[in-house]
Amino acid sequence: MIETERLTIRPLPYAQLLKYSLADRSLEQELNVKALPAELTPELREALETSILANVAGAGTDYLYFTLWNIVLKSRRVMVGDFCLMGRPDAAGTIEIGYGIHEEFRGNGYMTEAIAGLIGWAAGRQEIRAVCASTEKDNNSSQKVLMNNGFLLQGATGTLLNWRLELKSAASGPVKTLFPGAAPSGEL
Repeated sequence: MIETERLTIRPLPYAQLLKYSLADRSLEQELNVKALPAELTPELREALETSILANVAGAGTDYLYFTLWNIVLKSRRVMVGDFCLMGRPDAAGTIEIGYGIHEEFRGNGYMTEAIAGLIGWAAGRQEIRAVCASTEKDNNSSQKVLMNNGFLLQGATGTLLNWRLELKSAASGPVKTLFPGAAPSGEL
């Protein structure tokens, strides 16, 4: 679990991920959070059905690298969004992330804060040296989330902009970041 000033972020184990995919509010009941009328986006539903659920089921203790991490706004006990890692770190120690926030919670800095928390968690893991992400060229809000967390634009591929944040340098160890790091809490 990751705690930030306003958010609680928890990785969903397989059983909870199944409930999430059903979108029947059973996960909200289990986590004791308010249900939203929001439905899964077609893109998220496809990702759950084609890769996320199967990867989490077969990942064992490494499920953290494949599952959705649920973001809850502490003050209202409501799910505001989620992020995921796209797999284990590659040979260079890089992880890729994706994220989304429910429309009614956009513009409040929640995703910027959540990604800062993720970066703090990742910086504490020996095997992770860098974080990368892609945004649509016209998604200024998503780009701002990354820029506010110190990501640097690496280039473009088709309709996407590619971003990277170095956490550790092989020669010098941890790299200082621009965000006030959120510390992980609890055991994972």
